[in-house]
Amino acid sequence: MIHFEKVSKQFRRAKVLNGIDLQIGQGERLALVGSNGAGKTTLIRCLLGEYTCSGSITVGGLDARNHRTAILKRAGFVPQLPPPLRMPVAQLLNFAAGVCGSDVEQMYAVADQLGLDARSFRRQPFVKLSGGQKQKLLISIALGRDCDLLVMDEPAANLDPEARHRFFRLLAGKQQHSAMIISSHRLDEVAALVNRVVELDRGNVILDDRVADQVDMESLLDVRVTLIRDDSAFAATVQEWGFKPHRQGVEWHGRIAGPDRLRFLGVLSRYAGLLQGLSMEPAASAAVAK
Repeated sequence: MIHFEKVSKQFRRAKVLNGIDLQIGQGERLALVGSNGAGKTTLIRCLLGEYTCSGSITVGGLDARNHRTAILKRAGFVPQLPPPLRMPVAQLLNFAAGVCGSDVEQMYAVADQLGLDARSFRRQPFVKLSGGQKQKLLISIALGRDCDLLVMDEPAANLDPEARHRFFRLLAGKQQHSAMIISSHRLDEVAALVNRVVELDRGNVILDDRVADQVDMESLLDVRVTLIRDDSAFAATVQEWGFKPHRQGVEWHGRIAGPDRLRFLGVLSRYAGLLQGLSMEPAASAAVAK
């Protein structure tokens, strides 16, 4: 579906992409990882026709630059940094729906699923929203349209754990019919969402590997954490994940989204000296969160 062939990009004397060759098929969920400056965002901008480049990029046989409008109509995009748009929320949603010929009500419906009542601040300028509200609205625009290409740059960075779980459920509904590119500088943030990992370094592909595709993006895990003693910093951290204390704060119970397990374990690693026990079991019923 997506073909990068000998793609290079240079800004003045700095070569940012160096002969990238990639093919991404329908149903593939690709993690594009690498440190800042590795070339991830530049590659995405070339794919979306924003930059000219040498080599060839095609989406469904269409040249990314020459057929940019047609490709953008079939693509959902979540940028890393929200654009500084001053237009009201309702105007932004109507414009986005009109550009791709989608029903704006689908975008409002996705926002509702993410826990965002977009109608309640439809007259408010987008730029005045909080970081989490902006992220949810941009995801609503991307997922609330009929598309077969999803390009997301750190898509869940500003989402709380419950919103992340709802976001994963929405992605699950798209995974069979779309190609997804999820960019991140940390693999643990996106590893459970993807079935392929491509790592860039200084504009070169240094890793292209397929991974086990066994994580149910709609799954939930019941988690129990036991400490050797109570700790206020740990308490503040896990309460952000919705965990509740038991036994005077030395035991904590909560529920996390299956794809978030690596991210959660990364959080726990900061408190390794406090941990006495940890259990993760499939939740009895995911329907509770729906």
